[in-house]
Amino acid sequence: MEKSIIQSVRQSKDISLEQLKALLEMTDEDSKEYLFSQAREVTDDIFHREIYLRGLLEFTNYCKNDCYYCGIRCSNKNADRYRLSDEEILLCADEGARIGFRTFVLQGGEDPYYDDEMICSIVRKIKERHLSCAVTLSIGEKSRESYEKYFKAGAERYLLRHETADQEHYGKLHPENMSLENRKRCLRDLKDIGFQTGCGIMVGSPYQTFETIFEDIKFMQELGPHMIGIGPFISHRDTPFCDEENGSVSMTLILLSILRLLFPKVLLPATTALGTADALGREKGILAGANVLMPNLSPVGVRKKYLLYDGKICTGEEAAECNNCLRRRVERIGYHVTDGRGDHPDYTF
Repeated sequence: MEKSIIQSVRQSKDISLEQLKALLEMTDEDSKEYLFSQAREVTDDIFHREIYLRGLLEFTNYCKNDCYYCGIRCSNKNADRYRLSDEEILLCADEGARIGFRTFVLQGGEDPYYDDEMICSIVRKIKERHLSCAVTLSIGEKSRESYEKYFKAGAERYLLRHETADQEHYGKLHPENMSLENRKRCLRDLKDIGFQTGCGIMVGSPYQTFETIFEDIKFMQELGPHMIGIGPFISHRDTPFCDEENGSVSMTLILLSILRLLFPKVLLPATTALGTADALGREKGILAGANVLMPNLSPVGVRKKYLLYDGKICTGEEAAECNNCLRRRVERIGYHVTDGRGDHPDYTF
């Protein structure tokens, strides 16, 4: 039965709630491997077994928000806060370019210290020094005017996980001053402005149901993102969800494959959270249809301070060491890292 559902989803690029439930509840290993193989076929036909690297620069762990699942939430008094200077960010980008990265992801909490002028200045400086590289921002909810400034400064991509498309579920994950309506507005603005836009969810987040995941898929189909980032929910000891059960690796892999069948050309990361939850999680993610990895380029001295969840991997390795390790791991499973920018296939400059 599961195989016929998988074939139907691949052919129609659509899924019903009942089909989604059936696949997410699969326990038969042969059926799961069939799903993964179908997702690999779709991925390989489009991306030719190439894996794209994104160099992650976590430049601030200050955040004005108090999301219940996040280790850098503003009320966490145990967080060891830091901010990188322009020069520190640029040096990380220089090192990343030297070892082969062609995309830099500037990620941070929603830190008011970095105003639009500062963000635009950093983006412009990176582009001036590394013209052929792409700059991605992942700095949260902003006004349309701010997004337009970033785009004009040279940022081509923006990542903003919507976390959940269900209003009730959103309210259980975030304080009252945050709004799902505004999160969706941001994503629509980003897409309209011309960014390669990424959304995403945590798999197994508290109060998540099959119905909320189905709502997420429907929202993604409406938005048409260029990238979808999903990973298992992993709790952090200094949050209200510290005692919640972590998300399932198996379900995350199944959902990765489903998303590949629904969105054949999408850029789909095998996330650090997946690698944290399972020592071979990133390899398993690639074999389930993922085609992006996001190794860390941040200074080693701050990596342990940017902890959205407990147990995060690769906090003690130098950038070159981490880069070489990932490339070897990718080669071992029959794929290869490409040195290109890794734009969405339909993206035009």
